Amino acid sequence: MTVRVVVADDQSLVRTGFRMILTAGGVDVVAEAATGAEAIDAVRRTRPDVVLMDVRMPELDGLEATRRILTGAAAAPRIIILTTFDLDQYVYAALAAGASGFLLKDVTPEHLVAAVLMVQNGDALLAPAITRRLVQRFARRDPETATLHRDLATLTPRETEVLRLLARGLSNAELAATLHLSEATVKTHVARILAKLNLRDRVQAVVVAYETGLVTPTTPDP
Repeated sequence: MTVRVVVADDQSLVRTGFRMILTAGGVDVVAEAATGAEAIDAVRRTRPDVVLMDVRMPELDGLEATRRILTGAAAAPRIIILTTFDLDQYVYAALAAGASGFLLKDVTPEHLVAAVLMVQNGDALLAPAITRRLVQRFARRDPETATLHRDLATLTPRETEVLRLLARGLSNAELAATLHLSEATVKTHVARILAKLNLRDRVQAVVVAYETGLVTPTTPDP
């Protein structure tokens, strides 16, 4: 089945270039948008699988557009944030709002197509180390408010341990080796964590781990 994509960027050359790359890669670009408001409208009209969302756009920025698209939506698309800098302060906020990852605008054609397909399949688009770096820099870390979110109480001790290690950037293979489990068992634990905490993907799980204080930049590795 062809992946359907909306490209939202205020620069027409960027939109045109991405459309050409994605179309050549077998991806169907169903709409383009030059503002956040246009992106929201395009998503409502076309119901895409993935949205490529620029952060800085007129009228309504990509961050607010991401929030509006994902808030309360039962079958929302995956959203990839487009940015010029890999530590853009808006990227963290977008991830917290539910975006599935981010891409630099100078991404190679091959990586762009692969990223869209990866996200459409339900994977997060951030390497754990990049996610961790973003969260460590931008997450709220007020000692008085960094208490465990009540949702974490639904996790078993093993799931809590998996979440802590996941937030430290371990892959499924590394988790399996560290915990002496099979990769299939690790995947099951991760899936249960996402379901219990009502999270879209691993990126949001990392965000939750830091925001709730389960993991902090100074927490020693288990």
